[in-house]
Amino acid sequence: MFFQHIYDKSLAQSSYLIGCQKTGESIVIDPKRDVDTYLEIARQNRLRITHVTETHIHADFLSGSRELAALTGATLYLSDEGGPDWQYEFDHIGLKDGSTLTIGNLALDVIHTPGHTPESISFLLTDRAATSAPVMLFTGDFVFVGDIGRPDLLEKAAGLVGTQEAGAKQMFSSLSKFTALPDFVQVWPGHGAGSACGKSLGAVPSTTVGYEKIRNWAFQLDDSAEFVDSLLADQPEPPAYFARMKKLNKVMRPLLTHVPIPKNLRPQEVKEALHKGIKLIDTRDKTEFAKGFVPGSLNIQGNNSFVTWMGWFLTA
Repeated sequence: MFFQHIYDKSLAQSSYLIGCQKTGESIVIDPKRDVDTYLEIARQNRLRITHVTETHIHADFLSGSRELAALTGATLYLSDEGGPDWQYEFDHIGLKDGSTLTIGNLALDVIHTPGHTPESISFLLTDRAATSAPVMLFTGDFVFVGDIGRPDLLEKAAGLVGTQEAGAKQMFSSLSKFTALPDFVQVWPGHGAGSACGKSLGAVPSTTVGYEKIRNWAFQLDDSAEFVDSLLADQPEPPAYFARMKKLNKVMRPLLTHVPIPKNLRPQEVKEALHKGIKLIDTRDKTEFAKGFVPGSLNIQGNNSFVTWMGWFLTA
């Protein structure tokens, strides 16, 4: 089995490329939009990307699933759980609780784990060439290291009413599916520390079922009402762009299958653009920006939080 964890520090977001080296097939879980990373990993390891999937409709970044499928000819396998309001609106093969994806000698069993969102699914991996026991669980925004996915984003970011309590109750029920798994199963979540998809995510990239059962606060609460109150309390403010991302990841949209080359602008062109209301983003350190800047420009420092702040302050 081939396994590669890909981590985007600017989004605190994890994606995964998993392959069967015997057949050369591979799957990508939760790809970012910059899909060149996966193409290069597959090329270096003589793998074909044949399957692309997601754990849920993402709100914090624009998914690269459709771009990756378009460039490789891979098949899209996406959740059909959650009811009519939570269906992807483009062609894909639907996944339900109990579905199985087969990639050579590898099997990914689908577990419906609603709570963060109604359509959320997790993938339980078995390397059939080595064992009949599961070895890895890819949880997306269901269970993190030291935390679990927040259920309030649909209400706070997308404007839906009355969804956070229902989501918290779904999450309480979903956790029983997690605790039923063997303690030795490795857990690979969709985010790490710095993500706004939870309130106390750990900084290490992975964990185990057994460790989370004794370490994660969510597994220490047996009372449903107490759990719901604790889960909804003290969640960070969601970035303003989350609602737009959720929609764009659900519907048909133009694909970005190559990285555009930005044009170098002359000073006069910059002035004309500013006059038209186009925003000028200055990515320098704030101390340098304070020494002098173009009037009307906005300072968003080019650090790991750049993408989040850009999405928060700018509208398309």
